[in-house]
Amino acid sequence: MPTTNTEHAAITLTKELIKRQSVTPEDDGCQPLMAERLEKLGFHCESLPAQEVLNLWATRGTHGPTLVFAGHTDVVPPGPIEQWNSDPFVPTEKGGLLYGRGAADMKSSLAAMIVATESFVTRHPDHNGRIGYLITADEEGPAIHGTRFVVEILKSRGETIDWCVVGEPSSTRALGDVIKNGRRGSINATLVIKGQQGHVAYPHLADNPMHKALSVLNTLCDIEWDRGNDFFDPTCLQFSNIQSGTGATNVIPGELTAVFNLRFSTETTAEAIKSQCEAVLDASGVDYEVDWQLSGHPFLTEPGDLVDAARESIAETTGIATSLSTGGGTSDGRFIATMGSQIIELGPINASIHQRNEHVLIDDIPKLARIYEGILERLLT
Repeated sequence: MPTTNTEHAAITLTKELIKRQSVTPEDDGCQPLMAERLEKLGFHCESLPAQEVLNLWATRGTHGPTLVFAGHTDVVPPGPIEQWNSDPFVPTEKGGLLYGRGAADMKSSLAAMIVATESFVTRHPDHNGRIGYLITADEEGPAIHGTRFVVEILKSRGETIDWCVVGEPSSTRALGDVIKNGRRGSINATLVIKGQQGHVAYPHLADNPMHKALSVLNTLCDIEWDRGNDFFDPTCLQFSNIQSGTGATNVIPGELTAVFNLRFSTETTAEAIKSQCEAVLDASGVDYEVDWQLSGHPFLTEPGDLVDAARESIAETTGIATSLSTGGGTSDGRFIATMGSQIIELGPINASIHQRNEHVLIDDIPKLARIYEGILERLLT
């Protein structure tokens, strides 16, 4: 789609990024395009590939506090293209909206970051501190070879990140109405309760794991893990899958598998959750195995330099008083948090992410660039 001479640079760049079919873990040229623009500003750009994943680490400046923009170029698969109103990789404007896969999650944020940085560096070529970019193509996938990989490299080098703005779509009804200033931890469990398979007519020759599981699973559901705090809801356990049986009506199953997840607050820990669950299982007397997988620890950035700068910049640009939230799923911020950084997530409205006909308000893209630039102004001048 041709652009007009008056189109904002961030809108144009968003369209260029949407055109690239960067379905996870592909980058399809997004990071090289970003690196080319950053290099013109004096950034040192370093590609840090791992397996099939492309990662970018870019910095400008050599000393002082570091403000990093973080995000991902990969997008979720579009699904059947014929179910979209327009080609998901052809940026399409209609009714004040820009449609395309990644429009909201999170190519408009990446474009706004780049354009904000270009404007800021042009006006402040000798700015204080350092500006960094940590960009991956492995956020929508396993998240093993992306931000987590780069963070470990940075730690080994003694790098520090003081402030980090992650471009995840945090807004709910209007741009900037919500900032994510933390995320709950997430831990998954696959629980196998063992029994003895047999014929339903001869239950004395079998041991039904389904009967044994009912009480213990209910006990796990009823645990009050904590009551949350000013920033986090109480820790919550949810079963996502329970499977048992052969499908036959006359066979007692030999085992039951239950999969559950806990999104947990800073009032508890992964180890405490594991210990309490296993204590319940041990006390029940069931024969079990449980496999734990920790997706991430909770992290929190309390009001301070970064939160205040973001709130002030949002108010200046949109007139909105921002709310803080730690809700939602996990993000790559959980990996950066291990560096002791202040972290916020700030991006466009998230109502259409991962859906068909994903879109972003066109007018919000230049506003988001101004918000990001305002954060740079407040922290690095």
